[in-house]
Amino acid sequence: MDKFIVSARKYRPQTFDTVVGQSHITTTLKNAISHNQLAHAFLFCGPRGVGKTTCARILAKTINCENLQPNGEACDNCVSCKTFNEGTSLNIHELDAASNNSVEDIRTLIEQVRFAPQMGKYKVYIIDEVHMLSSSAFNAFLKTLEEPPSYAIFILATTEKHKILPTILSRCQIFDFKRITINDTVEHLQEIATKEEIKAEGPALHVIAQKSEGCMRDALSILDKIVSFTNGELTYQNTLEHLNILDADYFFRFLEAMQQQKLSDAMLLYDDINRKGFEGDMVLNAFSEFLRNLLVCKDEKVANLLEVVESFKDKYIATAKATSASWIISALNVLNEAEINYKQARNKRLHVELALIKLTYLQQALDIAAPDKKKVAEKAVQFRAIKPIAVHSLQSTDDGKKPAADSPKTVVNTSSAKLIIEEPKPVYQPGTKPATATTTTSGTVTTSPKIASLAKIRQQVAEQNNANAHKARPLTEEELQVAWKEFILKLKTANKHSVVSTLEMMECKMRTPELFEITCFGNVQLGFLKQEKTSLLEHVQHFFHNPAINIHVELVETQEEENPADRPLSTKEQFVKMVEKYPLVKELKDRLGMELDY
Repeated sequence: MDKFIVSARKYRPQTFDTVVGQSHITTTLKNAISHNQLAHAFLFCGPRGVGKTTCARILAKTINCENLQPNGEACDNCVSCKTFNEGTSLNIHELDAASNNSVEDIRTLIEQVRFAPQMGKYKVYIIDEVHMLSSSAFNAFLKTLEEPPSYAIFILATTEKHKILPTILSRCQIFDFKRITINDTVEHLQEIATKEEIKAEGPALHVIAQKSEGCMRDALSILDKIVSFTNGELTYQNTLEHLNILDADYFFRFLEAMQQQKLSDAMLLYDDINRKGFEGDMVLNAFSEFLRNLLVCKDEKVANLLEVVESFKDKYIATAKATSASWIISALNVLNEAEINYKQARNKRLHVELALIKLTYLQQALDIAAPDKKKVAEKAVQFRAIKPIAVHSLQSTDDGKKPAADSPKTVVNTSSAKLIIEEPKPVYQPGTKPATATTTTSGTVTTSPKIASLAKIRQQVAEQNNANAHKARPLTEEELQVAWKEFILKLKTANKHSVVSTLEMMECKMRTPELFEITCFGNVQLGFLKQEKTSLLEHVQHFFHNPAINIHVELVETQEEENPADRPLSTKEQFVKMVEKYPLVKELKDRLGMELDY
């Protein structure tokens, strides 16, 4: 019986063309090889299981191939390719930085770089999980990474690019790997299923691709597990059962019961799900994802974002058309709140059932909250119809005389029967009140004395400012002390006794007619004053009716705070004190070349 090899290793790509979903990177690498424009250091970063280490090995194999193919691929027949496939090549060194992350490991690697390859053009050093290296190891690696020998190429791989030092990033050619799409994953799984003679349904492979979340290694591991579980027959139902995934059909039934306000059907359906062992938060999360898909289907422009099984797409689109967007958005808010508060709930099942009850009667609540359309129409703004005023003549008045030069001009639009009156701007004389123009029923215009609203407001503001200016009083030492004592009494009434006792120890004195000073003795008093500083300033300004008054805080540090007796010694002070008492300690430190971390 042959030894079993997992699919992730058995079907690991050996050439650039077999790498799935990373064509933007493989094409760039092949062109660099064919044009002999290879960088001395590469950084492959991206999510787990998308082909970073695989591409690094293919690159190391291809650049040392003796018979490079026209399409930029390795020949797989030369000595270099055979030794690579057998794992005996001396030109390729792999280092796992997760377990070899010290300075000594990097120094050992640098020592190996000095030796040229015995056969082939390049010595390739692949450092996986490079973000696990310590800071000192990174620093030891900097110089070699910047100016390596012409035959050395470094390929660094990591899933956490942000943890790598910027000095390392600046010395590498960076390639960002992306997550593998669901369609690419399904196609690759179908190819493997065909080679392994596995009966696999398309929806089952689609579910596996969704569960893997863009990681091909996870998808292949799930495929191996389900094949062992089902004896080589992958169906949609046994895949859902094995992966512990809720079928979308449950949520279609949930939605139907809620739209018809059948609470009993929704509760029985949740009981069925609960008996199968699904946790409540999983139900809430899956239902939220289902409603998100419905909302996406409302607009055909974003329908391609729908990542569901092909057989369900038509049903999603039809259901989305029959469901209002307001209901979906409100339901998503209810589910989001329920999912956030799920962990704090004592009775988990009751918490989920309450969310289902809210969703069942959500449409009724929306109908009650929605305003009556008829009332909205009645409250619409209505424009008053203006009746045109009949004017006998535009060139003469009733007495037959021509109008004066400053008389109002009247223009009549006979086609629309609207009257437009253009009046001259009034001329204001100093010492007189402004007048506004009025039109009489006979068509003549007269003026009557009337104070404009804007001028009236300005006059009131000016009078108020003048009154405040007369009330404002400058600071005096005696009145300031009265205001200070009133403020302390106000704090006593508010039961702030700790603040009162602290303020009583401070000094309050006048510096200028619009500035007073508070002297604090120590940081403790300063902290209490900061809490009441705004209230104190407002109280003093109100007391003197003067908003221009300001406050200045003076801090006087006490001798006890500068040199506290009970302060513990720092590490450096302890060492200095030890050296004063025992001088040989410093001599021992210097001889051993020890460094102290203070």
